[in-house]
Amino acid sequence: MSVYEHFRREERPIIDHFLDMKDQVSRYYVSKLTDFLDPRQQKILRSVMGGDQETTLSLSGGYAEAERKRALILPPYSEVQDQDFELSCIEVDYPARFADLSHAQLLGALLGTGIVRSKLGDLIVSDGRIQFIAAREVENFLLMNLTSVGKTGVICRKIDQTSLIHSGENWQEHEGTVASLRLDAVMAEIYHLSRSKVSELVERGMAKVNWQIADRRDFYIEDGDTLSLRGHGRSKIIAIDGLTKKNKIRLRYGKLK
Repeated sequence: MSVYEHFRREERPIIDHFLDMKDQVSRYYVSKLTDFLDPRQQKILRSVMGGDQETTLSLSGGYAEAERKRALILPPYSEVQDQDFELSCIEVDYPARFADLSHAQLLGALLGTGIVRSKLGDLIVSDGRIQFIAAREVENFLLMNLTSVGKTGVICRKIDQTSLIHSGENWQEHEGTVASLRLDAVMAEIYHLSRSKVSELVERGMAKVNWQIADRRDFYIEDGDTLSLRGHGRSKIIAIDGLTKKNKIRLRYGKLK
């Protein structure tokens, strides 16, 4: 069975990219380091790697609970050190008594410098502290150019990985039923909104499936998908459990608390 059969058609380009990297490692016996990958991309890469004996895979995002990670594809028997992932950990100092900065504001400010999302790992906002992980090749640029978040002046400084704030995710499981697995129907059930409201938000580019913008309300959801709707949080499909007597589709899903 081809690896393509496990994923959506629109994911074929990244599958091809990973296959090419894997081929270069096995052919030339050199390691390859990816940019930061979201969990869906990590799943695709693991599937591409399979049980191949000619290459090995290692991932790191800077701390154990990291969501976004860089991956190293290596020749067999290679030893991996933390520095091989070329991560930079940065703390953002700001007057926390006078400003309340959010994850969205930080991401907007980082992207506003011209850095692409794939060069950025997790953004950690917790109890008045802000940290983020970035690719080492953009470290100096960000230290010099990230001088404000929103209207608040900030100063960035490099920190050690051991100083990162560790924040685990807390998911709460729910059950529900939907008439179909269309994006608008599933999000309406999960977020307790009308389908018309969900459709409006989807058309405005405020919905994501597996960390990618989904701007079609008739996009079909699958088991294991991670969803998010701006302003309403993140969720994931745990299981699609068949039909009720009234031909509704049973869903088990988790919502991030």
